[in-house]
Amino acid sequence: MATEKLDIVKTIGDGIRYGLKNFFPLLLMVILYFVTVWIPYLNVGTTIGLYKAVIGIGRGETIDPTSIFAKENFHNLSGFFLLLGLLYIGTVVAMMFMLIPGIVMGIAWGFAIYFFLDKKVSPLKSLQLSYDTTYGNKWRIFFVEFLTALAIGLVCGLLGAIPKVGGVLAILAAIVCSAIAVAIEGVMYDFFSKKADAILAEHPHGRGRCCHGEEPVAEAAKETVEEVIDDVQTEA
Repeated sequence: MATEKLDIVKTIGDGIRYGLKNFFPLLLMVILYFVTVWIPYLNVGTTIGLYKAVIGIGRGETIDPTSIFAKENFHNLSGFFLLLGLLYIGTVVAMMFMLIPGIVMGIAWGFAIYFFLDKKVSPLKSLQLSYDTTYGNKWRIFFVEFLTALAIGLVCGLLGAIPKVGGVLAILAAIVCSAIAVAIEGVMYDFFSKKADAILAEHPHGRGRCCHGEEPVAEAAKETVEEVIDDVQTEA
């Protein structure tokens, strides 16, 4: 079965359109996040709230800027931190193998936190779900994020070159562009969220049998290696 491909131009275009349509709520949310991100403990809730906002954007919902302060953002912090630990440790270990594997796995696991919060799955399952849904689309994800970052960098660089007021303008532009970047991320998440729903519907009890103790460790390791080799060949 052919892997459905992420449309790079459409994703960026739809994100920009959503961002402009909901510009002021998005901008206010980003400003509130930047203002409070330095406050210990509160920054955990606002970070989770920002992730949830991206999920809402993917569904086409209207954004409430104050939702990043909602009490429910602090639910299941243990699972959230466990997922972050698995994500970062796994990526760092992959980076040790000549950098490229770390970048690939960082992209492959890039939607794990969204799936953890949105699909209510375990940290391990969210990592596997992110890996499965991004299969065959990793370079497309990379180019969406690269082009978005490049555009923001160019805008901020040009404004920053203006004498006297350039620094202030660059900071303001970065905040404004961040709101658009959040919208683009939300549109991209919607694409992979639908793929995740299809996977969960087909395998409601989990795709990986090794995670449930239903096959020998050697067979599980062999299957994992074969999947990685197959994925690298597809991406190439």
